[in-house]
This record gives sequence, C-alpha cells and structure tokens, in this order.
Amino acid sequence: MDDALFTVSPFLVPIVGILAIFAFATIRTLLRARVRELEIRERIVMIEKGLVPPPEVDPRGFDRAMDRVDRLHDYRRGPGRHRRAGVTLMGVGFGLMVLIAFTSSETSVAIGVGGFLVVMGIAFFINSLMESPDPYASRSFGSSAPPSFGSNVAPPSPPDPPRRD
Repeated sequence: MDDALFTVSPFLVPIVGILAIFAFATIRTLLRARVRELEIRERIVMIEKGLVPPPEVDPRGFDRAMDRVDRLHDYRRGPGRHRRAGVTLMGVGFGLMVLIAFTSSETSVAIGVGGFLVVMGIAFFINSLMESPDPYASRSFGSSAPPSFGSNVAPPSPPDPPRRD
C-alpha cells in the first residue's frame, strides 16, 4: 500500500523540466526588459541635464556598433577561408582514397570517389590564389589599410573665413 503512494509517472520529470525552462525564459525576459527600461531612463535623465552619455551607458548599443565594425574587418571571408577549405577537402579526399583502397581493394573506385573531393579541394585552393589578399584593395581609400575609427589622423580643418579689415 505504501508503494502506491510513491509511484511517479516517468513522464513527470520531462514535463516539469519543460515547464521550468519556460518559466525561466519568461522571468529572464521580464527582468531584462526592466533593466533596459532603467537604462533608457538613466540615459534620458543624462540628456536632459545636458550631458552626453558615453557608449558604456548603452553597452548593448555599443556592442552592436563594435560588431558591425568587426564584420567590416572580418578576414575569414577572404582567400584564407577558401585555402583552408581546399586543404581540408584535399585531405578528406586522400583519406577516402586510402580507406576505400584498403577496405575494398578497388583502386579505381577509391580514385573515383576520393579523387572527386581532391579535385574540389584543388579548385578551392586555386580560387584562394585568385582572390586579392586585401578586401580593401579594390576600394579607393588611398591606401590598402582598412578605415579605422580611432585613428590619430585629425580631420582636415575648414578654410579660414575671409578677412574684413
């Protein structure tokens, strides 16, 4: 009789887990909204007092801006990415050649299947050699260096107004 009181359905644990996840997500969203509202109010008070809020006051906005800058300078999209993909495909192709040749002793099948991937890897590698190494080289910035937002170069000063003596 005591065993009947403590019998728990095996479906109870996943159901409670799913409900806990939904409750956690809801509470987290509400707390983030409240924090964001307080950040906005603080920013408005600073602007009303005539102060310019630093970027650290809006850390998410600052992070979004920095992410945009980082995406501009993302060199993973350049020729190095194709070179790495080509070398990886060539390695996988040669590996398949060896695997199929030793397991089935069919060298023509091994060369056919692995050779296809090797040829694709060579194509990626050649593609990396054809791309320009600098993503900013085709643009007319005056130099091949990417534009920087924190450079030490001062902007040109406006011309002096005409003298009225």
